[in-house]
Amino acid sequence: MTESNARPELIEWADFERVELRVATVLEARPNTKARKPAYVLTLDLGPLGTRISSAQITDHYTPEQLIGRQLLCVCNFPSMRVAGVKSEVLVTGAHDANGHVVLASFEHPVPAGTRLA
Repeated sequence: MTESNARPELIEWADFERVELRVATVLEARPNTKARKPAYVLTLDLGPLGTRISSAQITDHYTPEQLIGRQLLCVCNFPSMRVAGVKSEVLVTGAHDANGHVVLASFEHPVPAGTRLA
């Protein structure tokens, strides 16, 4: 789908169920010094799935200190990929604001780490 008013392509419920969207709690956040564009390396607690690493370009709105303890929505079943020297194991989700900066998808109330999006 484009950013226009066009109707998105419809998918089946089974397509949506294949995407592992889960809650992760940020345990650690530090600058990814090898990244060409500013990014953080995040250590994420996914509860029963254990901890995972993600490299995310989210430096415009967040400092590492602001991210610790924050709960984020992550895609957990993409293949791992190397990002600026980091094996990124999950995709942190968000949306771009009017300036093109990422605003993280997060939760209003605490939920257990690893909870699947319902």
